[in-house]
Amino acid sequence: MKRNHISKYLFRFAACALLSVMAGCTNLDEELYDRITSENFLQTREDVTRDFLRAFEHSYWSIQGGSTFMLQENSSDEMMTINRQGDWFDGGQFQRVHYHTWTPQDGFTSDPWNALYGGVTLATNSLEDLEGITDPSKFEMTREELDGMIAELKVLRAWLNIRLLDFYRNIVIVTKVKGQTEGGPQVSPQEAFAFIEQELKDALPKLSTNTTLGNNAVGRWTKGGAASLLVRLYLNSKVYTGTDRFADCAKMAQGIIDGEYGDYALETRWDAPFDYTNPASKETIFGFPGSFAQTHWQYDGGMYFWMLPNLAPSYFGFTDFGNANPKYAMQPGRDVDSVEYNFTLGKPFIKFQKYKDDVRLKKYKNLGNSKREGMFLYGYLPYTNSAGKADTVRGFKGPYPLFLRDQVGKFLDAKPGTKIADKVSNMNNGDNNSGLYPVKYPYYPSDDQNKISSAYAEVRFAEIYYSLAECKYRAGDKAGAAVLLNTVRKRNYPAGSPSLYKADGSQLNDQEMLDEWMREFLAEGRRRTDLIRWGMFNTGTWWDKKPDADNHTEIFPIGQNVLNSSPQLKQNPGY
Repeated sequence: MKRNHISKYLFRFAACALLSVMAGCTNLDEELYDRITSENFLQTREDVTRDFLRAFEHSYWSIQGGSTFMLQENSSDEMMTINRQGDWFDGGQFQRVHYHTWTPQDGFTSDPWNALYGGVTLATNSLEDLEGITDPSKFEMTREELDGMIAELKVLRAWLNIRLLDFYRNIVIVTKVKGQTEGGPQVSPQEAFAFIEQELKDALPKLSTNTTLGNNAVGRWTKGGAASLLVRLYLNSKVYTGTDRFADCAKMAQGIIDGEYGDYALETRWDAPFDYTNPASKETIFGFPGSFAQTHWQYDGGMYFWMLPNLAPSYFGFTDFGNANPKYAMQPGRDVDSVEYNFTLGKPFIKFQKYKDDVRLKKYKNLGNSKREGMFLYGYLPYTNSAGKADTVRGFKGPYPLFLRDQVGKFLDAKPGTKIADKVSNMNNGDNNSGLYPVKYPYYPSDDQNKISSAYAEVRFAEIYYSLAECKYRAGDKAGAAVLLNTVRKRNYPAGSPSLYKADGSQLNDQEMLDEWMREFLAEGRRRTDLIRWGMFNTGTWWDKKPDADNHTEIFPIGQNVLNSSPQLKQNPGY
């Protein structure tokens, strides 16, 4: 399909769309777009392209905007936003997320609904525009090109709807926005699931493959992308609908691996899927393009740039964005006396340390020439300050050097290994030494031409291997699961490493499967979903978190602000 012309607009369009997002594109009451029609707006091929792309930029923002990333990670056993001597207490909202004690009055329960429906509304509006074109030749387009764009918008909408289903379960299916003055009724999870599944199946034949698009595939929903969303849908079907669809998941995942939906391949380096070369990587099934000069939402304050200690940019040599802010860190694996906790969930850094030759365990370091090593920030972080003197990263609560620990407490200026008197370790008692930080996407120095140039890899080929491995494990084929997992895992260890699973899969059990999902997809915004699928989100114990009284918090309440503006909606059970 000759639709590569769209790709050249992805970066160009992102800059102006960024301003639109900041101006409030999540406002569902805005009526501007229902006055845009193919008759009075779409006059040229470029108009059609811009209309097609509008929903993509908002959707990229929605990965971290609207509290979506925060709720997926902070409600799980992976990440935390602790009270750091008064910083990040924020009325206790992050503690309520951690303890699963949120209420409909919390603004973050409305945020994902508004953010995701903002994308659904934009995609649907553009769909109505493009579906209203009766003569594509007027825009120097073929029917095949136009149908492909329509199919991509439907896949984008399906991706947004999957996330709405995951967050709220009882959602509204939007298929028309022009001329509408109020939202429609909620449908059952089963009906929503069926709609999403059918929309993806209908779109598949009309989509391009990554082979056809080549290096222009990033930012485009292809056959592989649509098939991958079906894998996600089927993998979680038992949670969403009560019906097991693991067999369908396995069939679809095997088809992707076998090349039925495009030409995909795993990278040989663990960091390559996140590096500046990832737009052209065959491991990137779907990614949102980013660049330093235009859009780079994963490097925004809502996500990875606030997953760093205050002066970490000085350690990186990347000073274009100013100082970071430690909103997110990994939950600790050890108490203030450095004794490992005895619960089995969480403890992400310790889960990595289980396999001691894991190359990701190295401290993150820029090596020059757009290369890095290691995935974590820990210990002291030295750098050369503006006076040309050796210095080390410090916090904003004291002049002492920070020593980053896999612990939470009031360590202040205590040297490593020093016992402190305050033994309290919880969400309300931390400092800037508390917690370690993962660095998945690189922060190359400010003079590096490839700084902040990675695409956000929303769907990686590795996910398909892990999904199929889980299906095989659940079907009793541990050996088959081990082979699939090792196919990805081997890049994390030296050649011949004893850390690879035994061929018979005998090391695999439910806990190890869940741990391995954590290791591969740490801080990629999916942990809550994985815990729910394995039945541990409400029943599990992790750092400063006891099991819930019941399972109603598997889904979020519809925020009171949403209910106030949409009286036809009914609150979710338990709220």
